[in-house]
Amino acid sequence: MLIPVILSGGAGTRLWPVSREAHPKPFMKLADGQSLLQKTFLRAISLAGVSEVLTITNREYYFKTKDEYAGAIAKSPATHTYLLEPVGRNTAPAIALGAMKIAAEHGSDALMLVLAADHLIANLEAFSLSIKNASEAAKQGALVTFGIVPTAPETGFGYIEMDIDPPFTWEENSVAEGKSLPVRRFVEKPTQELAAEYLASKRYLWNSGMFCFKAGVILRELEIHAPDLYQAARICWDATRTEKDNGAAMMEIESATFTHVPDISVDYAVMEHSDKVAVVPGNFGWSDIGSWGAVSELTRPDEAGNRVVGEAILVGTENTYIQSESRLVAAVGLEHLIIIDTPDALLVADRDRTQDVKKVVEQLKLQAHESYKLHRTITRPWGTYTVLEEGNHFKIKRIVVKPGASLSLQMHHHRSEHWIVVCGMARVVNGENELFVNTNESTYIPAGHQHRLENPGILDLVMIEVQSGEYLGEDDIVRFHDHYERI
Repeated sequence: MLIPVILSGGAGTRLWPVSREAHPKPFMKLADGQSLLQKTFLRAISLAGVSEVLTITNREYYFKTKDEYAGAIAKSPATHTYLLEPVGRNTAPAIALGAMKIAAEHGSDALMLVLAADHLIANLEAFSLSIKNASEAAKQGALVTFGIVPTAPETGFGYIEMDIDPPFTWEENSVAEGKSLPVRRFVEKPTQELAAEYLASKRYLWNSGMFCFKAGVILRELEIHAPDLYQAARICWDATRTEKDNGAAMMEIESATFTHVPDISVDYAVMEHSDKVAVVPGNFGWSDIGSWGAVSELTRPDEAGNRVVGEAILVGTENTYIQSESRLVAAVGLEHLIIIDTPDALLVADRDRTQDVKKVVEQLKLQAHESYKLHRTITRPWGTYTVLEEGNHFKIKRIVVKPGASLSLQMHHHRSEHWIVVCGMARVVNGENELFVNTNESTYIPAGHQHRLENPGILDLVMIEVQSGEYLGEDDIVRFHDHYERI
């Protein structure tokens, strides 16, 4: 039994302003309209023998993750289950709890295939072959990691040194077959000089952060090499209970005990210490999409080396990547730049400095600027809202409610709201009254009134909300009842 385990989280700060804390990198949509998370899920359910996919993610991303999976789930017989973290605690705690769940339900010999939600793989046939060979090694008790055949002296990746002699030659050995090889050591992100030496030696692979092992084996190795983490995770697991959400098994990891689980990667906790580690070399078009430079490579260049996603006018511009969600971008006399335009933030960077974009996010956090965390359009379990304009004592939103969804029964102390239905029909609770509001009709919600908005139809409900009051913060909300348990 092979169970893909998708680890979905992380802020992806080097891909700001598209990736943000509330809308992290796995939800980034590429030029083909699919997100990295969707691509990972589709890749997982396409593998032979997969009957279940386990996703481990933050509680805040649960409903958005389900939306991302919706189309693929309908086409797949595989079940989909979720482990929901109250806070992020790195890969070792997530893998430990995932292994405990899988061992409890399927036995300690069940194989886990740990996948990151934000990687891209071009050659699925070669990837499947690597997984097949990794599975064979894992059945024999190995902790298998996937190493990527390096193509450049990359300083943004960790490396794996293979325990081989003489030096491995890709053209003459079994990289196509993907057989597992012993590991000598793991190496942190190197300097440019060291990376060049690693590439020339042909002893090193990029560390992909993907793994394959038996649930029981990884748990035993955690108990040996990271006993504090293992015991804390076991206590947390014993306090965690399974729930059902529309047929999907969903487990919210118990919050109080999870905060005591050490925050550490599985590489540090186990892989660097265990004598059971093996690596399968892979050459399947892997990319961790770790910077805007990597994203730009996904788009075909024009004759001047420019790559454009969206609408742009280029005059005397070379080797520049432009991505714009909604506006026309005009570039005159530019060279070697990255330009990323979103509705509320613009990034302009030298192509050789894209790793430093994370420093922008650090500055935004220090300034408590909300753009490190939120986009102008905010996703909620019931749909989305977009802030169109705001000023002193007023805010205007565009609200989209999914069919059959409803907002919580709530009340605001400091603001009143005027709702205008643009498309669809709304069922509205307004104080003691319940009414239907049709397209081109409106209703007024005074401050202090309990109210609820619901879409009873089969199409999206679109409306404009005009708020007015002395305080318009999103924390001015008292919930009395909520289908999504946000009280």
